[in-house]
Amino acid sequence: RISSKKRGPYRAEHLRLAQESIDKSDMIIGGVLADPVDGALFLFRGEDGGEKAKAFAEGDPYVVNGLVTEWKVRPYLVPLENVP
Repeated sequence: RISSKKRGPYRAEHLRLAQESIDKSDMIIGGVLADPVDGALFLFRGEDGGEKAKAFAEGDPYVVNGLVTEWKVRPYLVPLENVP
């Protein structure tokens, strides 16, 4: 768990990079896990989503500045989806 005091100096850049990734349609959604707040989940789009996720994590200021010391990229299979 990362305290808000430690996150503070890096949060704006973290959110900017996440929003930029969403705007480019690379990231579908992202957010913190709750009860307890002990991690986060980011979902990336496409066959190269794993590479996009890895690049995001490696450039994330929380990772770069040592606040997040463990992360992993895993594939997500979509058995069902809501397609209009």
